[in-house]
Amino acid sequence: MYIFEVLKTIIYGIVEGITEWLPISSTGHMILIEEIPFLKLQVSEEFWNVFLVVIQLGAILAVVLLYWNKIFPFNLKNKNRPFIRYDIMNLWFKILVACIPAAIVGILLDDWLEAHLYNGFVVAVMLVLVGIAFIIIENGNKNRRARVTSLEDLSYKDAMIVGIFQLIAAIFPGTSRSGATIVGGLMIGISRTVAAEFTFFLAIPVMFGASLLKLVKAGLVFSLGEWGLLLIGMITAFIVSIIVIRFLMTYIKKHDFKVFGWYRIVLGILVLGYFMFLK
Repeated sequence: MYIFEVLKTIIYGIVEGITEWLPISSTGHMILIEEIPFLKLQVSEEFWNVFLVVIQLGAILAVVLLYWNKIFPFNLKNKNRPFIRYDIMNLWFKILVACIPAAIVGILLDDWLEAHLYNGFVVAVMLVLVGIAFIIIENGNKNRRARVTSLEDLSYKDAMIVGIFQLIAAIFPGTSRSGATIVGGLMIGISRTVAAEFTFFLAIPVMFGASLLKLVKAGLVFSLGEWGLLLIGMITAFIVSIIVIRFLMTYIKKHDFKVFGWYRIVLGILVLGYFMFLK
């Protein structure tokens, strides 16, 4: 019955809203919960491939809402101030620079990557590897002062380096886009708060672009019921994302990312065991 598909979609939306922003891999978790028979959506493979990407738009809209004053570059209220906020325009140029590597690979290799790397084994391996990276980097940063402590201090070189790390996530599911970019940011001396916020902003053009690419390739030929599922998933992800983003930004003011590293390692080992011995 359709109601059961709706309930499953809400679960996917909750998982997406949590895992898109915590550095534990949203796509990886979505692939993994699909392996649970009673949670598998009864939809075409084409729709599932679109759903897996487009549901993330709900999570992205949460960033737009929460950070509107930091990302909207036009002054529409105060006539005594310049119409264009050049500090925010400069931030957007840095975001676009950071998006170039992943955009090129996404356009050229999207179908190949999906066919060859989007599987449980790759997800498990990348969960473990990035988890280890988090622990090593955070241990190394224990007594080290961050070089970049505000978005304004972020250079174009910093942005490009973070973008290269985002490329790793674009290639290997289970890496976590937020996980890869935060790891990259921490490695080059960007503070946790700035690394997290820049990661949030990077997601806006990346996910809008990825969603548009998927929808265009699919041809928008889904049924009314499938469009309904997609909308429900997006709304659920949007609501959950608002809660999770606020939690994460509060959490990292006093804590590091090592707990997420350990979570990734444990989950990755369990998943690897499942695919090697039980499936």
